Amino acid sequence: MKVKLLIATVDGTYAKLLSDNISEFHSDTIDVSVCNALEALGEVTLSRRYNAALIDSAFIAQIDAGKIHLPLLLWSENDAIPEASSGYERISKYQRVSSIVAAILERYAKISNNNHDPEPKQANITAVWSPAGGVGKTSIALAYALSNAPKDKMTPGKEVFYLNLEDFSSIPGYFSENGKSISSVFEMLENHDGDTEMLIKGIRCSDKGVTFLGSPDNYEDICILSNENIHELITCCARLADELIVDLSCSCDSRVKKVFEIAGKIMIVTDGTSAATTKLAQFMEQNNVYETIKEKITFVANKDAVINESKTELIISLPYLQSSNGISLCTALSECFTKEWQ
Repeated sequence: MKVKLLIATVDGTYAKLLSDNISEFHSDTIDVSVCNALEALGEVTLSRRYNAALIDSAFIAQIDAGKIHLPLLLWSENDAIPEASSGYERISKYQRVSSIVAAILERYAKISNNNHDPEPKQANITAVWSPAGGVGKTSIALAYALSNAPKDKMTPGKEVFYLNLEDFSSIPGYFSENGKSISSVFEMLENHDGDTEMLIKGIRCSDKGVTFLGSPDNYEDICILSNENIHELITCCARLADELIVDLSCSCDSRVKKVFEIAGKIMIVTDGTSAATTKLAQFMEQNNVYETIKEKITFVANKDAVINESKTELIISLPYLQSSNGISLCTALSECFTKEWQ
């Protein structure tokens, strides 16, 4: 579903710049219309209903808010606030267009029904997990994401979504921008209100061709999610990409098992340390989950680790690379993934 947005402002130059940017970079989520003349406003709102509208102070008294689901006051700090705008939420005029779009979608998601696109994407879902910490699981997950993403603007590639569901998020250590917190998504899922998919569209960020959601406000926020919430979250993200990579915590609780169930492929990461080797052996030999998912598993032997090949034929061996820059390390590892899959 696209949000039908009306920009109603007497500032024609601003309206053109804003609408042109939205049409060029956000046409997948917003269908934009512009009205610059008060005398034309009645005809514009009569001929079409709008999901949302950005309305400046000159138009606010004339707008028929009953025909707009989400009327928003477009304002700057120098503007007087008209009495007719009482109760309207405000959107700051002078900020990045991407921030304006995010604010509109975020607000509309909270009052919207789940009216999804009739022909959504359906991503290939890959879960990345390890029974041991410190083996490079997140670096592997992001490397795999980067290996599927477009290499540059001139080279087409898949739409890739990286979803971090670790107990303690690694997002700030790998991306230059943390973005808006995923906590608002968790809250919407728990309360079963609003359009989760639209909210995700509004707050998602992109770096190096990979889409992601910012880390939680509090590490305990993820604890509110039920298995059903996890299923809905992954389903929503999968509708927005070609490849969805889910980075999991090292536990093997019911939520992790739910992701295993949904995923089409599972990467289990290990390295050559005795702790990682012992924990992986215990998982394979003592945990009945392994038998239910083994057909989906690809083992990733990181840092020149060796895995007993009698247990599986699906093994990717990665070299021992070191870097203080997380995204640089992932980029280097992504090239290894590309070679492995060729």
